[in-house]
Amino acid sequence: MDFKWYGQSCFYISVKKKMKSRKRVTVLIDPYDEDSTGLKLYKKNVDVVLVSHQHADHNNLDAVNDDAFVIDSPGEYETKNTFIKGVFSYHDEEKGAERGANTIYIIESEGMNVCHLGDFGQSELSDRQIKEIGEVDVLLIPVGGNYTINAKKAGKIISQLEPKAVIPMHYKIPGLKIELDEVEPFLKAMGAKDKEAKDKVSISKNSLSEGEIQVYRLNPQSN
Repeated sequence: MDFKWYGQSCFYISVKKKMKSRKRVTVLIDPYDEDSTGLKLYKKNVDVVLVSHQHADHNNLDAVNDDAFVIDSPGEYETKNTFIKGVFSYHDEEKGAERGANTIYIIESEGMNVCHLGDFGQSELSDRQIKEIGEVDVLLIPVGGNYTINAKKAGKIISQLEPKAVIPMHYKIPGLKIELDEVEPFLKAMGAKDKEAKDKVSISKNSLSEGEIQVYRLNPQSN
């Protein structure tokens, strides 16, 4: 499974259609617009689009092809041999009173479960949410605070889900006009402060190990 990151919560994920197939399914999560972020997202041709919530820095469907399969709410979905589950959560600690609802997505493919937390703002996951999410191999987690959880709270969520690998997202990067924290406090807390950032990371079930959590840091892509 291949991962590229475009800043904020926007990921481009390419997965095999079947375990031994060369055909790929492409998924774009939380495409943003330039006005709200200051970042340019060039149009993508993808199979599936996931939208965690209806804020302009997460729901720019103009950035994708018109025939993409769009998922923007909790529930269970299957398309192109890829199973996707959406789990209800809140964008803040006040049960949505400040920023509304947020959908956590779990993508099941290639024998792995990838969990994208969206703009998760709760101080911790509920027992119901943990059960619905299930086992997590790769966790895509916000760490920039202010509008989502920060590095400290991210550590709490990681301890609840116990993923095998983590990719931080939704933090301060060059050009972003939304005020967020840097990623360094999170990397330091995870013992990965010197982690080299990559343009793309490929993760397979066999590359994941039990025990120590693998931390991957991605460079934001521009095209």
